[in-house]
Amino acid sequence: MNMTPALEAALEAQVTLALREDVGSGDLTASLIPADRLARATVVCRETAVLCGRAWFDGVFRQLDPEVRIRWEIGEGTLVDPDQTLCELVGPARSILTGERTALNFLQTLSATATATRRHVDAIAGTNTRILDTRKTLPGLRLAQKYAVRCGGGTNHRIGLFDGVLVKENHIAAAGSIEAAVRSARAVAGQALIEVEVENLNELKQALATDVDRIMLDNFGLAQMREAVALTRDSHSRIELEASGNVTLQTIRPIAETGVDYISVGGLTKHVQAIDLSMRFAME
Repeated sequence: MNMTPALEAALEAQVTLALREDVGSGDLTASLIPADRLARATVVCRETAVLCGRAWFDGVFRQLDPEVRIRWEIGEGTLVDPDQTLCELVGPARSILTGERTALNFLQTLSATATATRRHVDAIAGTNTRILDTRKTLPGLRLAQKYAVRCGGGTNHRIGLFDGVLVKENHIAAAGSIEAAVRSARAVAGQALIEVEVENLNELKQALATDVDRIMLDNFGLAQMREAVALTRDSHSRIELEASGNVTLQTIRPIAETGVDYISVGGLTKHVQAIDLSMRFAME
């Protein structure tokens, strides 16, 4: 996966913060090991997963000790099997032990998001619907988790409040109408993505009469969703439709089969269950 300059800068800052949090003024336990002692270690994945976060893992040891050499056996975004070796590390034992937990934290968390995304993408295979993430991310890891979503085959929604507009119920109430809210949003946001959330078919019809880019169908039932797709097609609109609310692996395929363009899933980044990884050591 390609990394943007913004993501690379965020990565370095995230690694610095994580090391400061864990190592602080120094690793007291690692000081028990002679400074010149070398070690070899392997990272093993204990379950089926999509590997994601190699750059963060590498970044931990790059900042701690450039003498630690890492050789990856598995590519980023690759589906791995249980008990598969991901990489091998060789270098000063102190540095490998000090960086172990921070490096694994990044790898298992980002792999979790990539794995969850892949499961949702696979569940709607053969449809024309794409999986979207949301802003329900772990604080401080927004860009990292959105990168992991892409590794898993998903698509990013807006990064934050600054690069897209999502007009919701309270915005509409304040503006006076959907049309007025969208008109004001376009004046402020220019060509940025503008999306409006609707809760029923009447609101959908109002939104279709504007120049909004995307309409979010909030907690629509399947029958109502199919009708929304038909209304949008009948209007010859190029506006995209996004389904949102109560999406699970069990419900996602019927939702995709209604013909919506996107399904947003907050759980990709919010309900993170870390992938089970372990690091095995051998002193040289």
